[in-house]
Amino acid sequence: MKILLVDDEERLLSTTKKLFEKLGIEARTATSGADALEVLKTYEAHVIFLDIKMPGMDGMETLQHIKKEYPLSEVIILTGHATMETAVEGLKLGALDYLIKPVSMKDFLSKAEEAFEKVTLQKQKIHSARMAESAGQGELR
Repeated sequence: MKILLVDDEERLLSTTKKLFEKLGIEARTATSGADALEVLKTYEAHVIFLDIKMPGMDGMETLQHIKKEYPLSEVIILTGHATMETAVEGLKLGALDYLIKPVSMKDFLSKAEEAFEKVTLQKQKIHSARMAESAGQGELR
């Protein structure tokens, strides 16, 4: 499982990244939406934890870019501003779920595992469809 943590709170990023890595989970960090999109160009994150309130490109705008360019990555919104409106908007834009800060490591891990399971199933379905398609094309020749 590969995780990308996106938040403008560097202390949260540093601590959470270390905790994931202690569990044997690869994690990268980004301090802004623009940084996150840059990281994703060379890093295939399965699960992205994305803060909503950030300077510059906010989480909602970043979420839209991620779902458009990296549709197989699952996004979980992080918000310290727990409004149902924000959570519902994020879910409509393609986020899998949301967490309200402060977030325990148990909650991070639980959501990461749930999202990774979904990514894995999607990739398996795509692989199976491609195999079936190529097998079907072989029969036509």
